[in-house]
Amino acid sequence: MPGFDLFVIFAEMRTGSNFLEANLNAIDGLTCHGEAFNPHFIGYPDAADILGIAKAERDADPHRLLAAICNAGGGLRGFRYFNDHDPRVLDTLLSDPRCAKIILTRNPAESYVSWKIAQATGQWKLTSARHAKSRKIRFDATEFDAHVGALQAFQVRLLNGLQRSGQTAFYVAYEDLQDVAVMNGLAAWLGAPGRLDSLDRKLKKQNPEPMEAKVENYDAMVAALARLDRFNLDWTPNFEPRRGPAVPTYVAAARAPLLYFPLRSGPEAATTGWLASLDGAPEDALESGFTQKTLRQWKRRNPGHRAFTVLRHPVARAHAAFCDRILNTGPGSYAEIRATLRRDLRLPIPERPDDPAYDLDRHRAAFLAFLGFLRQNLGGQTAIRVDAHWATQAAVVEAAARFAPLDVLVREERMDRDLPWLAAQVGRPDGGALPASTDPHRAALEAIYDDAIETAARDAYQRDYVAFGFGPWGPAAN
Repeated sequence: MPGFDLFVIFAEMRTGSNFLEANLNAIDGLTCHGEAFNPHFIGYPDAADILGIAKAERDADPHRLLAAICNAGGGLRGFRYFNDHDPRVLDTLLSDPRCAKIILTRNPAESYVSWKIAQATGQWKLTSARHAKSRKIRFDATEFDAHVGALQAFQVRLLNGLQRSGQTAFYVAYEDLQDVAVMNGLAAWLGAPGRLDSLDRKLKKQNPEPMEAKVENYDAMVAALARLDRFNLDWTPNFEPRRGPAVPTYVAAARAPLLYFPLRSGPEAATTGWLASLDGAPEDALESGFTQKTLRQWKRRNPGHRAFTVLRHPVARAHAAFCDRILNTGPGSYAEIRATLRRDLRLPIPERPDDPAYDLDRHRAAFLAFLGFLRQNLGGQTAIRVDAHWATQAAVVEAAARFAPLDVLVREERMDRDLPWLAAQVGRPDGGALPASTDPHRAALEAIYDDAIETAARDAYQRDYVAFGFGPWGPAAN
């Protein structure tokens, strides 16, 4: 086992981290410096510094304190870190294999109730049972959901960080804290020479009563917890690769402070035409080909800017991708993917799109087969890339938001109302001009659309249907 330079206890309030720290500090060769990176104090509420570094100095450069803890000597040193502590050191901690990670967990319902009681009584530690304070609390389902969400998000980040750097952690449950053998096992894992004969008992357990005695609306709490999807059965699977923010694809108006993020196989031509008409400019006057640097510069030059995209119903978008990239054999088509779909997956795509035998019945069959391919492709079951023209709009919008969050999501069927409204927000009340039809393939889709196509599209694009609330496709598709 490699040696460690420091250790960190990843925990949360009311998980027993004070008790764990007290026992580690009782082991020869280990020193824990409390909540070293708590934004409101340094180490402990009444402490002035850690290793001569005051809170102001730590806040100015948190890595200075990290280095001091690593290099202080006198055995292995560490601290406790909660999800709301200084985020500037988290990536450093997770990526460093010489930082030992201890992950302390507790039943979130118990930690939530304990936290609420501590808030109500003001008692966060107990060293004498004579001074114990207790009070019944009221369970708040919304607040509890937020509590659990924060815990889960932090645990996922820890897990992913360890996975990506090829590390492991020492996991300790709240119940393990009463087992001296576990504490000694942790000491051995950390490489400390000392061991405990017994646990430090200075800190006393607060509120040992059963849950029913601590929660005034206990029945409501039980009912709320029963409604939780403990096994995440309602989760929409997502096997798409993580996408980049696609900054070069952004399009800015010639003069108006509007920024358009195109979704491939959406109403791109109609939207860019509208964007140009807003300023009475030709389309080649629109600004595109941004880098992250030039996009930031554009935003600085355009205070009050708005960024938007236009969503297209999954049925219509998949149909546009099929017609433009697969059925078509001209510029912009995907000849290799087309050949693979015909040869290996046996999609009934004609050799030439102008084949006179390719009628509406064959078009429906080919498109239906393409939707079946998309379900497999988006589910990570094919060797063909998940192309931007048929990736889920949820994945693409999420990727954009990591760099340049969007202000407005416009639906294609509402472009004639929502785009003028958006233009008015930036001082263009005339609203620009839109073509009568924004989808050149709509007539062909109307001729073949039925329940089978809707079902196949929903199977492939469940993530988009859920994320954006799409109903069945049609003249009033939402």
